[in-house]
Amino acid sequence: MSACFDFRRPGAGHRSSRPAWLVVTLLVLFGWSGAALADDAASQANRQFIQAMQLIRQANATYDPTEESRLLGEADRLLQDIITRFPDTDLAVQLVTNQFVGDFDFFEFRNRVKSMVCNDQLSSRCFLFRISTLLPPVETPITTARWDWLSLAVAYHLFGDPGRAKEIIAPFLSAVRHGVATEGGDRDLFVGRALALTDQSPLALELTRKISDCSTRLYNLADVAEVALWHKDGDQAGALALEARDYAVAQGCNAELGLVVRTLFDAGRDAEAKALFATTVEQQFGHGKDAKSECCAPELAVAAGNLGDSTLALTMLRMVQEENPWTVAATLGRLVRRGETGQVLATADQVQDVDTRGETYAELIDAFLQRNDRATAEDLMKRLDKLTSDDGNRRPALIAHHARAEKLMYPDDRWRGTFQQAITAAEHASSFVRRDIGGPLVAVLVKIETGRPLLD
Repeated sequence: MSACFDFRRPGAGHRSSRPAWLVVTLLVLFGWSGAALADDAASQANRQFIQAMQLIRQANATYDPTEESRLLGEADRLLQDIITRFPDTDLAVQLVTNQFVGDFDFFEFRNRVKSMVCNDQLSSRCFLFRISTLLPPVETPITTARWDWLSLAVAYHLFGDPGRAKEIIAPFLSAVRHGVATEGGDRDLFVGRALALTDQSPLALELTRKISDCSTRLYNLADVAEVALWHKDGDQAGALALEARDYAVAQGCNAELGLVVRTLFDAGRDAEAKALFATTVEQQFGHGKDAKSECCAPELAVAAGNLGDSTLALTMLRMVQEENPWTVAATLGRLVRRGETGQVLATADQVQDVDTRGETYAELIDAFLQRNDRATAEDLMKRLDKLTSDDGNRRPALIAHHARAEKLMYPDDRWRGTFQQAITAAEHASSFVRRDIGGPLVAVLVKIETGRPLLD
């Protein structure tokens, strides 16, 4: 008897010849297989979790910090592997959402792992970790970008931890893209500048060119141009400086013209910088204007440190420094670097705010050393020593500026002990000081380690 196979596709009036028992069997088998796989994943995840707990217990029982760090690092690797390899398990969900697993707190464990950088208490990585504990936490959902956390991210990037930098920047970037972290319409509140300073200039420009707010757009362009100069790309820096000038003129961004002048000057566009400076000074400072309220934007006073004579620069500085104390060190430092030293020291000595005077002394030490005038730098160091001593090591920012001056003056690492004192002073300060000091400490640390400024 020959076998007969029906090759017709089942349709109306036709039933599949596949036995019902076979279909049921296959479904049962597939279901069993899926359940078995899920059980196997859960078993492996649980097994790794137990291994991690054993490593943590061993770390708790050792006196050797190197061994403790190794054991905790291996435990962290196992726990992160659970999230990566077994994301569908309940355990992975608990870990990734920082839930307690029994009495195990994954969030606290991660902080403990991060704190292991402080096995070397004088390392810059340890300094960053301690500063991060001073910063007010980021509120979720994110409604505004935070310059202090973004500054910290830039520092992590510059100190060799780009992964940590991205973890911090990414949520702020997402908020900006979705139009959440905005103020005044379309401001990105330092996100673009942080991207530029972490070698993401194309993305920074993409965001920047969608912004109409004068201040944010022009500061972003200035920072991207500065990063281009760090990378020896003078052509891009010059092009961005001209773009900033054209935008400022077209949109009437008068308050930012001083910033544009600085950007042109730094990018080597001296002729364009001088022409814009002269025009802006005439518009904002000319015609006999001498009232403080009629003077100029603070950025123009700083630009005068590059391009104006010392009398003009100091006159403009006196008019803006009370409300903008950051201009003092920036303007006087520029005057010294170009050789205009008359009245500079007297002006620095007259600064009333102790933190600002300390910052100014440190900046002037840098400037005089660049001019090979070590005698004046040593004299300024004595003034800064006395200022810090008289204050009794209470002001974290002042102590940090003192550390920067030590880095400039001496070939050893004594500055690290001083900077550690600055962080300790911050940790013991009032809640008001703690709230505001994290960002400035990061900025000084970056300047010490790289010689470059952070976010203005």
